[in-house]
Amino acid sequence: MKRTNYQLFDFLDFDPELQDSKFLWIAENPSGIEEKNGDVLVEIPFQKQKPGNDISPDKETPRKLFTLKISAYGPSILRATIQFDGNLNKESSEMLQIDSSLKKQALKVIKNEDSWLIEDENKQKRAFFSFKAPEIDYWSDLLPPPEKRLQISFYPDGAGAVSLSSFDQFFPARVEAMPLAFIENEDNGFFCTFSLGTQPDEHFVGTGERFSKMDLSGQTFQLKNQDGQGVNNKRTYKNIPFYLSSKGYGLFVHTSAYTKLSLADHSTRSAQVLVEEPVLDWFLIGGKKPDKILYHYRQLTGFPEAPPKWSYGIWMSRMTYFSAEEVNEICQRLRKENYPCDVIHLDTGWFETDWLCEWKFNKERFLEPEKFISDLKESGFRVSLWQMPYIAENAEQFEEAREHNYMAPLKENQNKERGSNFSALDYAGTIDFTFPEAVEWYKNLLRRLLKMGVVCIKTDFGEEIHLDADYKNMKPELLNNLYGLLYQKAAYEVTREETGEGIIWARAGWAGCQRYPLHWGGDAAATWDGMAGSLKGGLHLGLSGFGFWSHDVPGFHGVPNFMNSIIPDDLYVRWTQFGVFSSHIRYHGTSKREPWHFPKVADTIKKWWKLRYLLLPYIEETGIKLGKTGFPVLRALLFHHPEDKMCWHIDDQYYFGESFLVAPVMNSDNKRDAYLPEGNWVNFFSGEKFIGGKWLKGFKTPLDEMPVWVKSDSVIPIYSEEVSCTDEMKDSKIIQIEIDKDFRGIWNILK
Repeated sequence: MKRTNYQLFDFLDFDPELQDSKFLWIAENPSGIEEKNGDVLVEIPFQKQKPGNDISPDKETPRKLFTLKISAYGPSILRATIQFDGNLNKESSEMLQIDSSLKKQALKVIKNEDSWLIEDENKQKRAFFSFKAPEIDYWSDLLPPPEKRLQISFYPDGAGAVSLSSFDQFFPARVEAMPLAFIENEDNGFFCTFSLGTQPDEHFVGTGERFSKMDLSGQTFQLKNQDGQGVNNKRTYKNIPFYLSSKGYGLFVHTSAYTKLSLADHSTRSAQVLVEEPVLDWFLIGGKKPDKILYHYRQLTGFPEAPPKWSYGIWMSRMTYFSAEEVNEICQRLRKENYPCDVIHLDTGWFETDWLCEWKFNKERFLEPEKFISDLKESGFRVSLWQMPYIAENAEQFEEAREHNYMAPLKENQNKERGSNFSALDYAGTIDFTFPEAVEWYKNLLRRLLKMGVVCIKTDFGEEIHLDADYKNMKPELLNNLYGLLYQKAAYEVTREETGEGIIWARAGWAGCQRYPLHWGGDAAATWDGMAGSLKGGLHLGLSGFGFWSHDVPGFHGVPNFMNSIIPDDLYVRWTQFGVFSSHIRYHGTSKREPWHFPKVADTIKKWWKLRYLLLPYIEETGIKLGKTGFPVLRALLFHHPEDKMCWHIDDQYYFGESFLVAPVMNSDNKRDAYLPEGNWVNFFSGEKFIGGKWLKGFKTPLDEMPVWVKSDSVIPIYSEEVSCTDEMKDSKIIQIEIDKDFRGIWNILK
C-alpha cells in the first residue's frame, strides 16, 4: 500500500478508500475503579468511531465496557492488561520467567474530585488518572470541542511519568495517535493499539536485532520474524517487543502476535504500538538507567546461564565440510601450524545428502562417527552440528512425522517452488513444538547425536513456519514469532541433559530466547557494510535482553558472487579482530575460511587467535557475571553513559564487558574516527594514555592492530601461556594485569 502520511491508514492499516470492514473504537474516561487481590481494575468505556480519516464518534452505537487491570511487580515495574475478545490467558507464557525475587505489590486507589491516584503498599505513586477539563478561553465555535480522552500517567518506579498520548492531534478530529483503542475487523477479529507520549529529544533503542542506526527515533518497525537474508535491510531474524527510552524507562509488550512499533515516526509526539490480537498486555519498566532497566526486563523474561569455557575458544567452519577425512585434515593442520582452536562445526554436508536434514551421518563419508568425534575430542576439538526444524518430503523421518503429527499437517497443498528461498517453504512441513510428543520426538533425534559426543546443535532457521498448517496448541499467526523460543528451548534442554552443558548456536529470536545462549547474527555479506550491519544488529540485540552473541567471520556470503567472490585480506583481518572482541568467535561462510587460504595475513591471524586465548579468563569472568546480571558482553556506549547524548548515536563502537572500549576498523583506510567517553583510557596495544570526553579524528591503526582502550586502573585477568585449546588451560596459570601508569601495552607484556 502506498504511504498516505495519515496514521489511520499507514499505521492502523485501514483501507484509504474505506472499503474494508474495520471499525475503530477509542477509549474514553473511565467509569469505575476498584481494588481486587492487590491489583487495580479500571472500567473503561470505548466509543465506536464513524468511518473516515476525520475521527468522530458514532453516538448511535452503544459504548462497550472493558476492564484494564494494573499490577505492580516490585518497586520498578508496572503491568497493564486489557482484553477485548476471547479468553486468552496472559498471566503466564513461554516468554515470561518471572524472577522469584520480583514480588507483586498491593495497589491502593485514592479518589479525588478530578483524579484517581494509585499508590503501592509503600505509598509510592504508581499511576494517575486525570479528569480535569482543559483550561480554555472561549471565543469561537468554528470547530467542535474535543472528545473526552483517557488520560493516564504511569510511574513504573514512582519517579518519572510515562503517559498515554491522549491529545496527539491537529484539530480534534484529525488525530495522529490513539491513547488506547481497538480495531474491530469482521474478517479477522480484533487488533488493538496504544500510544505513549514522547519528548522532542527522546531516543529509542532495542526492538531486537535491528540493522539500523543506534537511535531508532523516527522509524516504524513490523515485529515479524523473517529470514533476514543479510544484515542491511528491514528484515530481521530476531524481533523483540521491547524498547528502551532515553527518558529512563523500558516498554515490554507481552505478545507473540505480529506487532508494529512506531517510535516518534507517524507522529513525533508519540510512541505507538499496534498488536494483531485482541489483548494488550504491557510492562512499563523503570530504573532510570539502561543497566537497571535491562536487569528488570530480564527479571520478567529470564536470565541466561553462562555457556561452557570451551565455547569461548575459536570455532572453525564453512558451508560446508563433507567428510571425516576433510575435517581431520583441517584439524591436524590447525594443530601442526599452531593455531589454537576448540570447535569444529559441520554445516549442511554431514547428512546422506547435502541440506537433506535427517539427523544422521552419511555412512560412507563419516564411516565411524563415534570414533571420528572421539578422536577429535582427544585432540582438543569438540564437534558442533547443523540442522533445521523443517522436514523434507524425501527425509527418512517424513512418514513418521506426518503419521504422528510431529510435523504440523498442512491445511492445503502449497503452491511454491522448492529449493530456492532458504526458508520453511522449501520443505514439506514444520516440526510442531506446541505438541509435547513432537518435542520429545525431536529431542530424541538430537539425543542420539549428543550421546555420540556432539556438544552443540546449531538451531538454524526457525524465523518462519508454515502458516497454512494446524499446530496443536497455537494459531500459526501467534506461533510464528514464538517458534524460535520453543525450538531453541527443546535443543538447549536436551543438550544440557545429555552433556551437562547448556549451549546452542541459534539464529531466530523473540522475548525469552536470551535464556538459551548463544545467538549469532545471521547471513552477513563478506563486505565492510556487512560487518557494520552485523555490529549494529548485535548492539541493538544487547539492548533487547540478549547477552551472548556472535557473527560469521569474515561474513557469510560473497558479493557479487554469492558462493565464490574473493574475500579481501584486510576484511578477513579486521573481522577477525571484531570476533576476538566478541562473546564468541566462529569462522563460517560459503567459501574457504581457514587462515592458510589467506597466506599474506595468516601470521597476523595467528597472533590474534592467540590473543583471544590470552583474554579467555576475562571473557569467561564476564560471562559468569552475565548469568547473574544479564548485562551483554557487547554493550552500546549508552549502556554505561546514558547521560552522554553522543552515545545514543554511536553504533560502530562498544564496550567489551566492563573494562574494554572497542572501535573496529571497518574500511581499507586503516583509520577511523573514535569517540572516548568520559574517563581515563589506556590504549591496550601501545599503552598510550588518553583523557575521555572527546573524539579522536582519523585515528590511525595498522592492519595488525585495532583501536582498543581499557579503563585506567582496571585489572584484567589473562592466561599467561600459549595453549592449543581450552582443555590445556589451568586456573593456576591465570595472572592479573593492572592497567596502571606502568602499563606499556599488551604486546610488550607478551614479549
